This record gives sequence, structure tokens and C-alpha cells, in this order.
Amino acid sequence: MLWNETCFQLLNQTKLPGKLEYISCSDYKVVADAIKRLEVRGAPAIGAAAAFALVLGARQIQDKQGDFLSNLLIIAQELRETRPTAVNLFWAIDRMLSVASRYKTGDNISHIIDDLEKEAIAIANEDKDVNRRMSEHGATLFNTPCAVLTHCNAGALATVAFGTALGVIREAWSQKKITRVYADETRPLLQGARLTAWELKQEDIPVTLITDNMAGWVMKQGMVQAVIVGADRIALNGDVANKIGTYSVAVLAKEHGIPFYVAAPISTFDFNIKSGEDIPIEERDADEVTSLAGVRIAPEGVDVFNPAFDVTPNELVSAIITEYGVLRAPYFDQIVNLKNRMKGE
Repeated sequence: MLWNETCFQLLNQTKLPGKLEYISCSDYKVVADAIKRLEVRGAPAIGAAAAFALVLGARQIQDKQGDFLSNLLIIAQELRETRPTAVNLFWAIDRMLSVASRYKTGDNISHIIDDLEKEAIAIANEDKDVNRRMSEHGATLFNTPCAVLTHCNAGALATVAFGTALGVIREAWSQKKITRVYADETRPLLQGARLTAWELKQEDIPVTLITDNMAGWVMKQGMVQAVIVGADRIALNGDVANKIGTYSVAVLAKEHGIPFYVAAPISTFDFNIKSGEDIPIEERDADEVTSLAGVRIAPEGVDVFNPAFDVTPNELVSAIITEYGVLRAPYFDQIVNLKNRMKGE
């Protein structure tokens, strides 16, 4: 994503790997639609995009009749409704609104917008630093060279830069601790095939693409020694919501005695929910399942269940990698300590 003070540009991830296409956004609704359509996706990237969308929206209502702050809250609510599971979206919006709340009705609107822009830029810049720190902590989990499996896409495309799970992989690869990456294709929208494989190929990191239902056999054959994925929301007890199919991979990893790691920034933790039972799971359009690359592959009228995410119970998670270090069970205690640490900063 690129910000040039007047226009926000997003790389259209639905066009990859075939085409590099940027979406120019001068209207917050364009960003909101891009989030809904997965043109921008990945929890940290969605959060940063929503922050810049609020800046665009603030400019759009600058001369609108009525109370500026009330109108800004309406825009914020529209953005909240784009995707319900990725908590970074709500975290970024709340952070932006906290800046706006410092002002009162009648204050200079230009000053509010300037401060909103500064905050959005800070969110983006912090994400870059967070990913680097997380990657360094995650690389310490790999002591001997090994192959790893990942699901969906948790790379630079899913963040502002570098990535969460793929960031750890990049760092560990640079330290010669990872020899190969097995990437699940990740049905129904193939983020692993289209995005993860593309990112790794760009950096000449050895990658083997597999279908989702091959993961168990790959583990059985001893072809991977660890799994690392990203997250869209983490509860207080360490339950992890991530792209649908992650739970299956975690169960398989447990069966084969393979560590299952999650890499996520603090902005992905939801300190307000006790367990994964409280995480809202987005269900998407049936067309994503019944069609592939625009070609229908299922009978007309067939019933479809299409949750975008699932929840992996904390007992299946070997460690959670954050910018503050690596967390291990019991997760509730560690996450509460982390929450208290955040309050003190």
C-alpha cells in the first residue's frame, strides 16, 4: 500500500499472480469495497487500510453539513462492517477515533484531519517495525535446518511490509534455518497458491505448492518438521482464529508430533474475549466455493457452507510469536501479563 497525501493506493491481491494492478482510492468507500472483496486482505493490512480510509472519509466530510465527529463515526461504522473477524480492523479504527476524540465540536477540522493522517502513517510504520521484531523472535524457534508448512498467506501482502508467518520464514531462511516451505493452496480463494507461492518465488525461497488435503500425507512422510501460520484474532486463552483450514492443519500437526506456531502482532489479540467461542466467524458468498477463476465447478442450486475462518484451540498451539517475544502455555496468564504491559506503555 502507498500513501501520497492525496491518494491511497492498494495492490489488488485478487489479480495476483497474473497481474500487478493498483487500486487508486480517493474515496473511503473504495477502500471499504476493496476490504470486502479481498482486494486487500490479511489482518494487519486491513487495519492499516481502514486507518487511511478514515483519513479519506474525514476529508470527504470536511465541508459536509452537520457535526464532523458524528459523521466520522458513521464512516467508522461502515468500515467496521466490512469484515467481522479480523480484530486489527477494529483496533485500527478505535485508535484513529481516539485521536479524533481529543477534539470538540467547533475545533478546526483541518487540524483533526492532519492528526488523523499522522496516526494512519504511524500505524503503517509501526507495522513494519513490529513484523521485523516478530520475525527475529520467531527465528529463534528453529535450531536446526528444517522444512516448514504454512497455510493461507501471512506475508508482506497481508501486512504493510515483511509479513507475520512469512516474515519469520524469511528471517529463518536468511539464517539458513529453513530449507523449504510447503504452501497449502488454501481453498476456496487459493491465497496460498496465488499469493504465498508468489511471494516466496520472488525471493528465491524454495517453495512447494500442495493442495490442502495433502498436508497430512506430507507430514506423515516426514517432509515438514514445523507449521507456522498467521492469525486474524487471538482470544485471552490463546485460541486462534485464522483462515479456514488452519484448524485441520493444527490437528494433523498434533497427530504427527510437529510443532504448530502462530505469528501475530499484539494488535491481533482481542483482550475483550475469553475464548475462541466468542470470535465472530465471517461466512462469505457461496460463489467462492461453487466457482473457480470465474468457472462454475458445482451444480446450480447446491447448498454451500463457506466460513472464511476457523478457530484453533490453544492446546494445539505450540507457541505464539509476537513482537514482544514468544508466548507459551499457559497462554491466559501470559496474554493477561501482556495486556497489563500494554496498559503501562
